[in-house]
Amino acid sequence: MITVSKEDYLKAILEAESEGETVISARLAEWLKVSAPAVTMALRRLRKDGLVRVQGDGHVRLTVSGRKIARKLTLRHHLIERMLSELFAMEWWKVHDEAERLEHAVSPDFEAKLLARLGKGGACPHGNLSEMESPASRRQRGLQLLSDATPGSSYAVSGIYERDRRLLEFLEARGVRPGAKLRVLERNYDQTLTLSTTTGNVSLGRAAADRVWVSAVAGRAEH
Repeated sequence: MITVSKEDYLKAILEAESEGETVISARLAEWLKVSAPAVTMALRRLRKDGLVRVQGDGHVRLTVSGRKIARKLTLRHHLIERMLSELFAMEWWKVHDEAERLEHAVSPDFEAKLLARLGKGGACPHGNLSEMESPASRRQRGLQLLSDATPGSSYAVSGIYERDRRLLEFLEARGVRPGAKLRVLERNYDQTLTLSTTTGNVSLGRAAADRVWVSAVAGRAEH
């Protein structure tokens, strides 16, 4: 039987992979806000169930079965986020946490209804696709991290890392949200960026800019 806890671990591993993170026990403990011994016990059970492999260097990998479960939960999470945003107009920076609470309670029947109502292939309110992408696949689509943006150029925000609620609220307050247009005015000595957004000129540090994917747009950003 796949418990809620096991599903959470499998989804966290898939999400970490998609962010280009090296998946190790310490990273999972940080992501899931649990103790190191709890992660060790969970990985032991998951390995026994044939859902993960733990390599000699400590790296955690999903098996084919584990990846299938993780992708199913990820799709459900994606659909719930879209439901909350598109049908109930919940603010984009709130929907991730709400979907985390609801995703385990959704029945296959309701999931099918959501899929029929919302359709396949749409982006979630954070601009991310239902199939988790690696940094390499995003770059193949012509996207780049905001932290790598060129001063003097204009961009549209494509997708934002969604697990950190404080980060999402921080970006929202500065006009950095999915679909927003912005212009990079300056890269400062300390690697902060000065941006022109709908809220005016704002400063964004490297840690936040590393969590925002953008696409280049021609001309000046319009506000």
